[in-house]
Amino acid sequence: MSEAFYTDKSRVRAAFERAAPSYDSAAVLQREVSDRMAARLDYIKFSPKVILDAGSGTGYGSAELRRRYPEARVIELDLAATMLLASREKQQTGGGLLGKLFKRAQPWQLCADVECLPLADASVDMIWSNLAIQWVNIPDGVFAEFQRVLKPEGMLMFSTLGPDTLFELRQSFAGVDGATHVNQFIDMHDLGDALLKSGFAEPVMDMDKIVLTYPRVRDVMQDLKAIGAHNATAGRGRGLMGKHSWQKVEAAYELRRQDGALPATYEVVYGHAWKGETKKKANLLPDGRQVIEFMKPGERPGVK
Repeated sequence: MSEAFYTDKSRVRAAFERAAPSYDSAAVLQREVSDRMAARLDYIKFSPKVILDAGSGTGYGSAELRRRYPEARVIELDLAATMLLASREKQQTGGGLLGKLFKRAQPWQLCADVECLPLADASVDMIWSNLAIQWVNIPDGVFAEFQRVLKPEGMLMFSTLGPDTLFELRQSFAGVDGATHVNQFIDMHDLGDALLKSGFAEPVMDMDKIVLTYPRVRDVMQDLKAIGAHNATAGRGRGLMGKHSWQKVEAAYELRRQDGALPATYEVVYGHAWKGETKKKANLLPDGRQVIEFMKPGERPGVK
């Protein structure tokens, strides 16, 4: 991956800080992917006591984890403090028993970088990370941190975006200028290799394509801005795009209109793995290398 496509972490943080007030109204994809991740937990027998939600945003996934594992302590961690504040405000204003309990005990929240976790070694039973690690340029560092803080036999479950994400927008910008306009994401197979390199056992990877539709190209861009996901690459342009260039982008994207709407495709990559020795000896090659299991569409973890 060219350095021009590396994301600027300070820009990512600033974008999410600004996006917190508008995030929930636009985060349709994030909620859908979180629900699909949660459904995968139905097929995994596991009772974690401490769960880290790495890249927790405004707390949608954390709420599901608390519902699913009521005895567990869920730690919300995000790069943007305003996202954590938004989650806290939602919980404080929540009704019922959860709201009453919350008023007596503040949530465990950490404003920190997933590549430098402020947690002790072997302190977490499960790490959940929904659409967060795509902002990391090289996955080895974040997987090494996940490996460090997980307890033996702890589980990592994550989702991220693959390289076909927003290909319509990327191709529409192609040829307009020499700048990068759309973030570039890491291939599923490279993520699987990074998991093995970091010492994770029994990694399982699969992928979905989710297509959102919009009436105008500007609506695509506005949604990305609302969730803090607009261009954060090092090779981005430093000035505003001219009217003529933008018209070329719109014209190119318009060629993709179907049934009155413009598609925006997201390649969503799911993965889970365990900290510890590989249990399934059949997954080892004769030379000792481990085999990554890639699930077919419709399959579920542990179900054949």
